[in-house]
Parts: sequence; C-alpha cells; structure tokens
Amino acid sequence: MGKTKRVKISSKVDSDQQGRNAPLAEQILEDKSVRCTNRIKSRSRAKEEEFVDDRLSKKIIEQARKQQEELEEDHGSFAASSTSKDVKNVVKLDPIKNKMDSESEDEEDSAQVDEYSYETVEVDADDEAALEQFMSANPPTKQTLADIIMEKITEKQTEIRSQLSDNASVRMEELDERVVVMYKEVKNILSRYRSGKLPKAFKIIPALSNWEQILYLTEPETWTAAAVYQATRIFSSNLNSKMAQRFYNLVLLPRVRDDISEYKKLNFHLFQALKKSLFKPAAFFKGVLLPMCESGTCTLREAVIMASVLSKNSIPMLHSAAAILKIAEADYNGANSIFLRTLLDKKYALPYRVVDAIVFHFVRFTRDERELPVLWHQALLTFVQRYKGDISSEQKEALYELLRVHTHAQITPEVRRELSSSKCRDLEATEPHNVDMS
Repeated sequence: MGKTKRVKISSKVDSDQQGRNAPLAEQILEDKSVRCTNRIKSRSRAKEEEFVDDRLSKKIIEQARKQQEELEEDHGSFAASSTSKDVKNVVKLDPIKNKMDSESEDEEDSAQVDEYSYETVEVDADDEAALEQFMSANPPTKQTLADIIMEKITEKQTEIRSQLSDNASVRMEELDERVVVMYKEVKNILSRYRSGKLPKAFKIIPALSNWEQILYLTEPETWTAAAVYQATRIFSSNLNSKMAQRFYNLVLLPRVRDDISEYKKLNFHLFQALKKSLFKPAAFFKGVLLPMCESGTCTLREAVIMASVLSKNSIPMLHSAAAILKIAEADYNGANSIFLRTLLDKKYALPYRVVDAIVFHFVRFTRDERELPVLWHQALLTFVQRYKGDISSEQKEALYELLRVHTHAQITPEVRRELSSSKCRDLEATEPHNVDMS
C-alpha cells in the first residue's frame, strides 16, 4: 500500500514539475482547455438499509432498560412489568415490521385523539353527589387577572389623589406667573390652530387636579374649530365621565350652539367633535343632549344636527334608554320629538319601564287642546311601528282615545292600522300556545 501511494504522489509531482517547466504557450493552452485526470470520482450512494445495525439495536435495548429502571423507581412494579413487555416486543420484532407497526400505531393514536376530542363527558347523579361532598358550601368569589389589576390601579390612584390634596392643592391666586404666561401663549397658538401637533403643555391639562382653572387661562371661546376637535379628543379619552361631562357642557355645547346660530350650519370640525364626544355616552347625554332639551331654547336646526350625530353613531342600549326616559319625562318642545324619533329608530330592546314612560309621554297630551306639530305625530308613528308589541291592552286603549283628540290626515290612519294589527304583551302571556300534535 505504501509503494502505490509513493508512486501516485511521485507521478503527480512529476506531472506538476513538467507543467511548470513547459513553455509559456503550452501552459496557456493547458489552462484554457479541460484536462482529463486519471482520478475517477466514484460517488456511491448509500443504499437504504433494510435491517437495523447491531450497534443501533444494542443502543435501543440499553435505552429501553434505562427507561424500565426509571419507571420501576417512579411507578412501581406495574409500570415495570408493562415496560418489560414492550421491551420484549421491540427485541423480537423485525425492524421493518417495527417501522410499519409504529406508523400504523401513530395513525391509530391520531384517530383516537380526534375521536375523543369531540366526545362529551357525562357524569352520573351519584358521581355529582360524591363531588359535591368535597366542595365548600360558600365558595369564595373568583378574581380574574383584570380584577386584580384594577384593584391595584384604584389603590394607586387613591394614594396619588390623597398626596395631591394634601400637598399640591393649587388655587387660582396661587398659580405661578410663569405658568400663567405659558398658557397665555398656548391660547395664542390655539386661536390660530389649523392642523398639526398641539403643545405638550395643553396635552397635560386633563392630568392636572385644577384642570378647569388652567383651561380657563387658554380662553376656549377663542379657539378655532380644529382646536376644539383636538381638545375634545384629548379630554374625552383622558377624563372620566363626570369631568368629561363638565368639559362638554362648559366648552363644547356653547361653541356648537354659537356656531349654528351664527352660520346657520355646523362646522365640519365641530361636527366631528360631537361624534368624538360619544366616546363617553353618559357624559354626552348629561352634558350636551339633556341640557339642550331642558333649556327650552333648542331650535329645530340644532335638534336636527344633533339628531344626525345620534343616527350616525352606535350608542349602548342602556345609555340610550336612560336618555329616552329623561326626554319623555321632560317638558315638551319640538326638539324632544326629534330626539325621541331618532333614538326609537335605532330599534333597541327597551325595558318595559321605558316603554311605559313613552306611552305616558304621548297619552298626557289627551287633555292638551293645542294643535300639536307634525313632529309629534311622526314620533308617535315611529314608536307604534317599533314597539307596538311591547304595550299593554290598557295602554293601547289610551292611545286609541288619544287619536280621537289629536289627528293628522296622513299619519293618524297609519297609527291606527299599526295598533289594530298588534298583539299586546299581556295578552300574549295569557293566551295558550297552539301546539300541532300531528
């Protein structure tokens, strides 16, 4: 073997030396041309082994024995006996057969998992009684992660508020001159604001304890419409419902009503501000809608614009139901009919208490001898169309008597037709259900 290697190496060295000592022309030609070498590259692809190697089988058996010993230590003789059977099966079976069996077992296991995943577990009555004996009669209330986090947040907020009330209570007279000068400059910026970023000093106002006093320094009546929209976004998202209600009532509502009375229409940015204020629906109803109804000076133009804001946005049912109840109990004006009609058109599943309040709102006009506007008749028609199945038989008779007093040539026949084709809620509860026994 050593002589052959020496011969090969020497031949290779001789050929290399001959190539180096050859003329330059021959070297160039040899570099350009492909040289055939005497070495034959043989790539022998490894054939797939049909049998497991002896070494591999020994390793498998050793691992099985180790697992057997571990199971004996952990689970006792039962697990050890079961694993010994598995080891014997592994040793006796042919490797190819082992592979086929393992594949088939995997398929069966996956099928069993799919089958058991859709089964429903049924517990007998005896099992339930046995389980109840181990359960406490008064289980503690379960707290989720969100509840725990909210408790921590409220504790932290109370600590901060107590510290602020003790140490950092600021009055209007005690404001630093530099703070006053800074927010006077912010007022100049907001009076010319069109688009872009707002000053950081303005963004931190909702986080201050005396935010109303600081806001007074900026003179909200001089803000542009775009500044009002941006301020509504900031205050509606950072203040709680009560504080946002004060901002809506003191800043947003007067500005909206002044703009409508001045230009006979509402600015686009102010309209967007009203839509953004619905982010806090309770604050919107208490700070904007209900004060307009209670003022008695709400014009139809203002009511129509506000109704368009209500119709184009989704509002939770409970907030709308509370607003309908308050509007129905308030003194009547034309704006109330517009707001009632808009909220009723949303087709909420209203509680019976709210439905009864609306019926009483209309029935109380039976003794009113004044000629009612068309808006009132339209609101009555909308109510009957949407909630004719939620009224009682007594309320239905009261509405019939109301229609004899106040009539409209086109609307009253529609109201009568809707009432005649409706089933009252008390009759539906007493009538037996017809069951088809065929």
